[in-house]
Amino acid sequence: MDETRDLSPVDDETSGSADSTASPGSSKPPAGLYLVATPIGNMGDITLRALDLLRSADAIACEDSRVTTKLLQRYDIRARLIAYHDHNGEAARPDILRRLAGGQVVALVSDAGTPLISDPGYKLVRAVVEAGHRVTALPGPSSVLAALSLAGLPTDRFLFAGFLPPRSEARRKALGELKTVPATLVFLEGVSRLPEALADMADMLGAGRGAAVARELTKMFETVRRGTLAELAALYAAEGPPKGEVVVVVGPPADEAMAEGDLDAALTAAMAHSSLREAANAVAAATGLPRRQVYARALALKAEGGGDAA
Repeated sequence: MDETRDLSPVDDETSGSADSTASPGSSKPPAGLYLVATPIGNMGDITLRALDLLRSADAIACEDSRVTTKLLQRYDIRARLIAYHDHNGEAARPDILRRLAGGQVVALVSDAGTPLISDPGYKLVRAVVEAGHRVTALPGPSSVLAALSLAGLPTDRFLFAGFLPPRSEARRKALGELKTVPATLVFLEGVSRLPEALADMADMLGAGRGAAVARELTKMFETVRRGTLAELAALYAAEGPPKGEVVVVVGPPADEAMAEGDLDAALTAAMAHSSLREAANAVAAATGLPRRQVYARALALKAEGGGDAA
C-alpha cells in the first residue's frame, strides 16, 4: 500500500494584479456575480485574480463569516460580508438579486474550495441567470480535483458522487447504484464514518478495486494512502478514524467483458514485446483492473509458459 506525505510550509503572501474581467479604463470589474474559489487548507492557494476581485467586490456572499474573515484578514481585504448558506438561501437570494440589479459586484465564496461543489450555490446561479445578470467563475482550489490528481487512478472519466448517506443501509444502496459506472468515483466523507464507509465500498463496489484516501489536502500533514478497497478498509478498521478531512477516490470497475481468457490473451500479447512488469502495468491501465491482480495473473502465465519476457 502506497503512502505519500507533503510537509511543505504555507506559501508567502502574494499581492494582487489587475483583474482580467475589469472594464476598459477601470479597475472595477463589471457588475455581476463572481464565483471565487478559495483555499482548501493552505492560505497561499489563491489566485491573484481572486484577490483583486475580492478587493473590488461590493459584497461577498459566504457560508460562514468567521471562516471568510480569516482569509480576508490574511490578505488585508476589507469587504462587506453577507450570509449565504443552506439555511438562509431562500431569504438571501432576493437581496443578492437587488444588489446585482443596482450595479453591484457580488462575490460568492464557500468555506473552502470552489463554490457550487457540494453547496447550495447552484440555486443562486440559476436565479441570477434567469434575472439576466452576469455570472462568471474565477477557478482555483478544489479538493475533488486535488484528490483525483494524487490518487494515481484513471482520470480520463470520473464522477463526483459527493457525500454518501450516513447510515449503512442507505449507503450500501447508493454504492450499489454506482457499482457499474464506468468511471473513477470521487467521494467526500466524514472522518468518523470512514472505516465503515470503506468497508461498505469494498463489499458493494469490489474488494479488489484500486482506491486512495486523501487526507488534509494542501495542509502540513497531507497524506495519501493508496491500495485496494479491501486493504484500505482493513487499515482504517485497525487504526480507527483519522483526523482532519478526507476525500476517497475509487478506480473504475473492471471491464465486464474482460473475462479471464481475454485477460490472459491481453497479457500474453503484451509480454511478447515487454517485460512482465511493463506488460502488467499496461494491461492494468487499459482494463481498469487492479494492478496487483493483473501482475499476479501475469506471473502465473509466465510460470505456465504463457510469456517469454522477463
